[in-house]
Amino acid sequence: MSKEKIIVNSWNEWDPLKHVIVGRADGCCIPPPEPALDAKVPEDSDMKGKYGPRTKETVDKANELLDNFVSILEKRGIKVDRPKPLNFNQKISTPDWETDSMFGCMPARDVILTVGNEMLEATMSYRCRWFEYLNYRSLIQNYYNLDPNMKHEAAPKPRLTDADYRKDYLSDKIGIQKRLEWTAKKFFVTTEEEPLFDAADVLRFGKDLIVQHGFTTNLKGVDWLKRHFKDHRVHAVNFPGDPYPIHIDATFTPIREGLIINNPQRRLPEEQRKIFEDNNWKIIDAAQPAHNSPPPLCYSSVWLSMNVLVLDPKTVCVEKSEVYQAEQLDKLGMEVVPVDLRDAYAFGGGLHCCTADVYRESKLQDYFPKQ
Repeated sequence: MSKEKIIVNSWNEWDPLKHVIVGRADGCCIPPPEPALDAKVPEDSDMKGKYGPRTKETVDKANELLDNFVSILEKRGIKVDRPKPLNFNQKISTPDWETDSMFGCMPARDVILTVGNEMLEATMSYRCRWFEYLNYRSLIQNYYNLDPNMKHEAAPKPRLTDADYRKDYLSDKIGIQKRLEWTAKKFFVTTEEEPLFDAADVLRFGKDLIVQHGFTTNLKGVDWLKRHFKDHRVHAVNFPGDPYPIHIDATFTPIREGLIINNPQRRLPEEQRKIFEDNNWKIIDAAQPAHNSPPPLCYSSVWLSMNVLVLDPKTVCVEKSEVYQAEQLDKLGMEVVPVDLRDAYAFGGGLHCCTADVYRESKLQDYFPKQ
């Protein structure tokens, strides 16, 4: 097969990026309360009790920043595709539940997992995100039509009945200390009723997939990934210092082969470091965030500072205001590309969150031969 026919190919987080999806902010809603979502919102958050469409002013600003990010990538020769937003401000339902709105399509990384020549639609654990894959379907169908080796897969859609969530998880005031105790015990809002996982809980290291067990991915979800990716080794990890363990890419970020930055408040436990240490990978503390609080009406923590997008082993995109993270990566020998995105954080995350790989110049390698 000629090289021109290969559309989908990405085996890790750092090889040269040539084709990517970047999300949009159009029509994004703050979803109404539901079990999985309620567990994610901090008790002191300005988002408590608020839901409905985000304002036109904030949507327009976020889209301006996302469009500028696209321009930066395109000027570097990277092909960029965009999703087609649904009407998110409408009631959705299944035979088991209904909710008053959807969410949006800014964080493409949450929904689409690219492993080699496969693009896999994640289950998602929020009811408001049940139909989110539809924003990307036309793109994926096009890749499938163009690339005869591309595999389009979808994990089994979960029912997301009340049995998927712990009823008593969120009495009004739990407190950070109790949350941290529960995280250390791997006691999360989701049960093991059925496989659940978000694509943003998965990091790709060639033959190995590192998957965070937390609020959005349960152990059955990890097991489903093990059964599905039979030629890979799938490892569950957790980060006891995170009271809201949702998505791995603001906690544990590979920068290039052999180097990972780790959130110093959520360090990988010693017993889970062996695979990295035995194979001469270095895990260092990420730099401190430049901000003391997230932007208004934002789900994420200040640690989106380390939610960077690696363009190649020598080049990385860092949010423009995150000067400490930029300085650290510069000292590590990386060319740092500053990208203004902070005012889009509230729509679903940072530079890694808002993208999904289509093609990197990479091949399947074994980075952890000693296991």
